[in-house]
Amino acid sequence: MATLSAGNVDGGALNAGPLNAGATGAGGRVPDIARARRLVIKIGSALLVDGGGLRTGWLHALCDDVADWRRRGADVIVVSSGSIALGRRVLDLRPGPLTLEQAQAAAAVGQIRLARAYEEMLAPHGVTTGQVLVTLEDSQNRRRYLNSRATMETLLALGVVPIVNENDTVATDEIRFGDNDRLAAQIAVTCGADQLLLLSDVDGLYTANPKTDPDARHIALVDHITPEIEAMGGNPVSGLSKGGMKTKLMAARTAVAGGCAMAIAEGSVLRPLSAVAGGARVTWFLPEGDPQAARKRWIAAMKPRGELVVDAGAARALADGRSLLPAGVRSVAGSFGRGDPVLILDEDGTTLAQGIARYDAADSRRIAGLRSDEIGAVLGYDPRAALVHRDDMAVGR
Repeated sequence: MATLSAGNVDGGALNAGPLNAGATGAGGRVPDIARARRLVIKIGSALLVDGGGLRTGWLHALCDDVADWRRRGADVIVVSSGSIALGRRVLDLRPGPLTLEQAQAAAAVGQIRLARAYEEMLAPHGVTTGQVLVTLEDSQNRRRYLNSRATMETLLALGVVPIVNENDTVATDEIRFGDNDRLAAQIAVTCGADQLLLLSDVDGLYTANPKTDPDARHIALVDHITPEIEAMGGNPVSGLSKGGMKTKLMAARTAVAGGCAMAIAEGSVLRPLSAVAGGARVTWFLPEGDPQAARKRWIAAMKPRGELVVDAGAARALADGRSLLPAGVRSVAGSFGRGDPVLILDEDGTTLAQGIARYDAADSRRIAGLRSDEIGAVLGYDPRAALVHRDDMAVGR
């Protein structure tokens, strides 16, 4: 039984006691944000917007941090709240809850201002930004998931910092994440991030609400999310924030299962990433393995919808960690769509791998055995090089 590292409210060292945190993950080592390879940063509305106006000084300092992490070679993705809060001020909407239509109108007005602010503050650093608007359906539908993942990967490969938000202008309650904590976790898993930082108005997880309980103790490290940990979740304490500690713990579950370490940090200080790197008090949730291994487990656990039989050359390529190209495919069986799982077998019927198909069954049959430079003429559009990409494949299933 592991214990949790904890601190009391005034910063002194304490031991949280045997809260059954489970076996220590990631070798028990606290993650170092300065060494993040792909970092997702979630920014709450209460940090970004003050009285309906943008906190430009704070955002400038945050963008200085983002630019520094880019110079270190890290990919950075920003999941930013604030569009509705900005838009409602411009539209002079009354205080209090908004109707769905009013919220969508406010988001439409606020999103453009939010994206422009990031663009103007990162451009002097030579950093290009891109706006990405998503809904819950984009992660639940396999085809949309693949499209979202491919777009994000391309943006990151081009050195762009994506600015992500829920598409509040079109999303209804049925297709909403509902809070950017969980959205950020899903983005982190989708993009294979190794670290997720939730910047909020609290400096981590406590045994109780520190604003109402003077005996509340800060928890520095969570190696396993237990029912006891989940019971520590509370309600939002900010007038602008939709998510409280409960949604952050839900986000942590998603992130760590996807191999991503997650931290909750108090973000109101200038240059909050530098503050975390310098030892500011946070709560870290340790990942279950690494992002790539977690993704492979997810792919291997899916029920296959079809089969691809490959020749000996393709089998060797898969064993060497390469993608499956159409040229090596001998036959296609089953009825599957783009984004569905398929088994990959050799000509003796031995299962070599399972992966996510980048073409549907009909197009897979049309291009099986073709070289990459022949595919476009057959399909009538610019093709994807791989039928199953190595990042979407679990070899040795």
